[in-house]
Amino acid sequence: MIQELEQDNLQEIINGNDTVVVQYSATWCGNCRIMKPKFKKLATENEGVAFVIADAEKFPESRKLATVDNLPTFATFKKGEFKNQTQTNKFDVLKELVQDAI
Repeated sequence: MIQELEQDNLQEIINGNDTVVVQYSATWCGNCRIMKPKFKKLATENEGVAFVIADAEKFPESRKLATVDNLPTFATFKKGEFKNQTQTNKFDVLKELVQDAI
């Protein structure tokens, strides 16, 4: 499952799913645009994991759930709790983060 946030409700999604992987991005971020299709590809390969794209500028409450000081930031949540995060534009690093979350 993959979805893009349309409102600042990431906490609800985290609470409603066992494992959640989030890409924090922004419309102006070139590396975010590069990573987005790779992120979506991982979503198709990992059933039962919720993949969420959150605009870090539009949704401040969602942004507070991880330490987002560079974009793109990828964060994982397990059973409602923050687990891990990385700031990268490398697919292998993102893939490793996802595998660690599962």
